[in-house]
Amino acid sequence: MDLHGVTYNDPVKTNSWKTVITLAYQSLGVVYGDLSTSPLYVYKSTFAEDITHSETNEEIYGVLSFVFWTLTLVPLVKYVFIVLRADDNGEGGTFALYSLLCRHARLSSLPNCQVADEELSEYKHDDDDDSPRKKGVGSSLKSTMEKSKILQKVLLVLALLGTCMVIGDGILTPAISVFSAVSGLELEVSTTGVHHRYIEVPVACVILVFLFALQHYGTHRVGFLFAPIVITWLLCISCIGLYNIITWNPHVYQALSPYYMYKFLKKTQRAGWMSLGGILLCITGSEAMFADLGHFSQLSIKLAFTFVVYPSLILAYMGQAAYLSQHHEIESHYHIGFYGSVPKKVRWPVLVIAILAAVVGSQAIITGTFSIIKQCSSLGCFPKVKIVHTSSRMHGQIYIPDINWTLMLLCLAVTIGFRDTKRMGNATGLAVITVMLVTTCLMSLVIVLCWHKNVLLALLFIFFFGSIEALYFSASLIKFREGAWVPIVLSFVFMMIMYVWHYGTLKKYEFDVQNKVSIHWLLTLGPNLGIVRVSGIGLIHTELVSGIPALFSHFVTNLPAFHQVVVFLCVKSVPVPHVRPEERFLVGRIGPKEYRVYRCIARYGYRDTHKDDLEFEKDLICSIAEMIRSEKMEFTAVTEDSTDERMTVVGTSSSNLEGVRLYEPDVEFPEDVEAPSPEVIQIMSPEKPKKRVRFLVPESPRIDENVREELTELMEARDAGMAVIMGHSYVRAKRGSSVMKRVVINYGYDFLRRNSRGPAYALNFPRASTLEVGMVYQV
Repeated sequence: MDLHGVTYNDPVKTNSWKTVITLAYQSLGVVYGDLSTSPLYVYKSTFAEDITHSETNEEIYGVLSFVFWTLTLVPLVKYVFIVLRADDNGEGGTFALYSLLCRHARLSSLPNCQVADEELSEYKHDDDDDSPRKKGVGSSLKSTMEKSKILQKVLLVLALLGTCMVIGDGILTPAISVFSAVSGLELEVSTTGVHHRYIEVPVACVILVFLFALQHYGTHRVGFLFAPIVITWLLCISCIGLYNIITWNPHVYQALSPYYMYKFLKKTQRAGWMSLGGILLCITGSEAMFADLGHFSQLSIKLAFTFVVYPSLILAYMGQAAYLSQHHEIESHYHIGFYGSVPKKVRWPVLVIAILAAVVGSQAIITGTFSIIKQCSSLGCFPKVKIVHTSSRMHGQIYIPDINWTLMLLCLAVTIGFRDTKRMGNATGLAVITVMLVTTCLMSLVIVLCWHKNVLLALLFIFFFGSIEALYFSASLIKFREGAWVPIVLSFVFMMIMYVWHYGTLKKYEFDVQNKVSIHWLLTLGPNLGIVRVSGIGLIHTELVSGIPALFSHFVTNLPAFHQVVVFLCVKSVPVPHVRPEERFLVGRIGPKEYRVYRCIARYGYRDTHKDDLEFEKDLICSIAEMIRSEKMEFTAVTEDSTDERMTVVGTSSSNLEGVRLYEPDVEFPEDVEAPSPEVIQIMSPEKPKKRVRFLVPESPRIDENVREELTELMEARDAGMAVIMGHSYVRAKRGSSVMKRVVINYGYDFLRRNSRGPAYALNFPRASTLEVGMVYQV
């Protein structure tokens, strides 16, 4: 899961203190916007209905004790000291944990995985070690999960559940944050609280519409304001808290003792247990520390929380408790909230800062929702959607129009429908605690399967933190009719979308595998494939990583001509966060050299950005040319069993500085190479020399005439143009399928497929160069 769109380069993550402090400063505006605004609504939600504020102060002291220990145990101990260490090559979040488990226990749900993917730099190799610590219960658990399809599905559903709750949080957090921030208007405008809905709801809706309307500009345009706003807000609540402690009750620190939690539950009993749903809102946004790990570093996030965010929040909650301990006659439940403890002289400035801080916190969760949906789409668990990159320098900053307006409508519906923080808090609390429970479950598996620790340590982890979170979860779930049904309904809808898409995609791939054409069929056609070969490159999109798709045989059987160069392209995701540019492509040859048929597999991590411009075409052609140049002579003879095993790893044209590159002076060319140069050999199309587009091939090692001829033909085909051949599939459940399968495939998956986007690289080709071949899939 990614809660913000900012991506920083690896060189930034050095160990210098200057860099760490800079990253810690930046993390305040990105990671902690949501967590830092929780004092706006925690006490108000806690005392909304179940418990009352009495003269003995046992309730307020008990709530403060619960808040203190919850903040200490969950964000500080669990996340800062334990969970942050479970990074996936520097990346964090639900998908990072799921990715780690998929690799270490081979549980990946991606159907087109290859052994070659395990040779990627970010694919950790520690399963070959037979040390005793990797044997025993952990080894048995790993073996059981690898063999059990049911356990693999349970793990996938668990990861999807956490993801769906994060998306639900992306709807609920802006609503409750903005609504709570503008609730201070009620204290200034109306003393009775009768007309507050006529003030707060319209203002909150206007701010929300403005917030979502700004998303297409990108976070980077206003990002420089985030950290100062959050720092100002934290300083503000710290000073107000310290002022209230000194002014109203200097001995409020005694309530930090866990004894007050016991007294609270003893006195309030069931009502106190139900009020825990409001208390858990104090840790809203804690998951962002782990989710945004890839944008910063462990040390910077730890420093920012431990020395800035944590003490500021504790002072804020203690200050509110100190104020309430001396003010028992509450005119309105609004006065028990944050603004009641703010001195009247500074209430208006604090209101403005609170609204800005709420917008910052909402911004982080909204862009995080974009990122997590992109990751789901990359792993085949969400339909393809239009992704707009809002920054040319920071590729992690994205904007998804369809999702943005859907979130806005749902957020406005929650705000207008609930109109109070109590029910919004119930809904938000259930979403937050469910995500944390999922993280705890996945983390316990990581401790055993990835860290190879004793299983008792994993049981201790899940028992201790799981018990705390299960207590809060039960208190939130009991509020089902008072708002907690919202995240459940939202999660159910999104999970159905994800699971239907994943199921349909998997069945479609299985059909492709079962109906792929053998290479012997291709060899029987001869070098001309039994048809007329016309100039140009035919780029055939397929999900297969081996064999020839039925789409190709369907095409050549019904049409008498095809291109002189055929490329089977598979754009696939691998269970790592990033694939290095020098490891991007796997390129191989199908059939003898004179056939001019190639296979190219472009590999992307679940947080990589697919190129949407002509750079992809350039990298594709150069990767094929580099494979041709570096191919060994003994690989000329090709058999069906070995063709797809002999694939060459080729980087992009920008990373492969010593390989074949494409020289396009009218477009762009690296400054470090000038043409002509004595260090390179130029190969260009003889038909169109005026275009001045050519291959630059390193002079050493020298290439023979056959390789030169093949490169020349490839360049000639490239100059003639590239056509993209894509399958337009009609997926139907085969006869005899169950009613449920027919509904899922014929209606659910078909609807999602018709409303999803095609591959990003194909969208830049002219429509005249794109050909769709219709096929019916009986799955």
